Amino acid sequence: MSPITSPAPAILLLEDGTIHYGKAFGKRGTTSGEICFNTGMTGYQEVFTDPSYYGQVLIMNSVHIGNYGVKDSEVESAGVKIRGLIGRNLEEQFSRLMAKGSLDEYMRANHIVCIEEVDTRSLVAHVRVKGAMNCVISSEISDPEELKSVLAATPSMDGLELASVVSTDKEYELGDPGSTIRIAVLDFGIKQHILQCMLERGAYVKVFPAKTPLSRLREFRPSGYFLSNGPGDPAPMDYAIPTVKEILKEKKPLFGICLGHQLLALANDIPTFKMHHGHRGLNHPVKNLVTGRCEITTQNHGFGVDPQAVRNAPNVEVTHVNLNDESIEGIRLKDRPAFSVQYHPEATPGPHDSRYLFDDFIQLIKNNS
Repeated sequence: MSPITSPAPAILLLEDGTIHYGKAFGKRGTTSGEICFNTGMTGYQEVFTDPSYYGQVLIMNSVHIGNYGVKDSEVESAGVKIRGLIGRNLEEQFSRLMAKGSLDEYMRANHIVCIEEVDTRSLVAHVRVKGAMNCVISSEISDPEELKSVLAATPSMDGLELASVVSTDKEYELGDPGSTIRIAVLDFGIKQHILQCMLERGAYVKVFPAKTPLSRLREFRPSGYFLSNGPGDPAPMDYAIPTVKEILKEKKPLFGICLGHQLLALANDIPTFKMHHGHRGLNHPVKNLVTGRCEITTQNHGFGVDPQAVRNAPNVEVTHVNLNDESIEGIRLKDRPAFSVQYHPEATPGPHDSRYLFDDFIQLIKNNS
């Protein structure tokens, strides 16, 4: 019987000088990025593989993460996209018989540095008060002064363009080529279940790299356009904003989610801004101002649409608002068949309250065909 070895120590250093000590999990090494937190209790594998988290070190606020192991089918992209993981109890043992392996094995295979035995609830409260900032995790460097030099070399998320980094590098098609619902998808870091929601509704989609010009999109003869979610700051995406403006001139249906929502706003001269600490979780209440109904939504964003500017825009109507902080969660254009939401209606993980938005998009395409 092999002797039980104690886990290696690890250290977490925040940009404001806050230090937490814990135990190493996953890959041994050093990693850095912007710290953020997710309040969801389940769906951790889908969260870790969401490209919108690229460049970020994630706190999972739930006390136990890893309980049910990992499966190949529970992913949103090809591989883990977070830079690092912080947890209270990151579990090696798992209960689900159909699981392929443990969380520790999964994070090691994806080369993700993690730290556990951190008081995550205290840490989340700290981030909520102090705001998003960079941090570094290490299980190989114990000197805080040395870690400060790693932090100094870590770029700020504010002004950082990352969508083109996680986008597909080649075009691909999904669905029935005979479908009359043809959707050109601009991939800024798309989740796979967003595509699945369109396929389930009979759409034929072609996914294009982030920097694809409209002339190339037109060759697909789309009946509608989709702007995906993705990481980073939308404001410096000078390749995408003009393309969205050109798409709008075609007056064809357009739907945007998360980063796609922000790009639709920017294309209408509505600025975006970096949020204090962002929205990430599975239980954010949003009110649909058109129907008057409330939805419990899945969210993952650190940037938002300027609320005053969007309300002053003559051709834009606010359709959804966040009931926690009244931030803008959805808009539609008054003179074009275009709309977007800040949250994630595909909701993997999360409740399916908002999947009707895909039905609305398909119906909009049918009405404009």
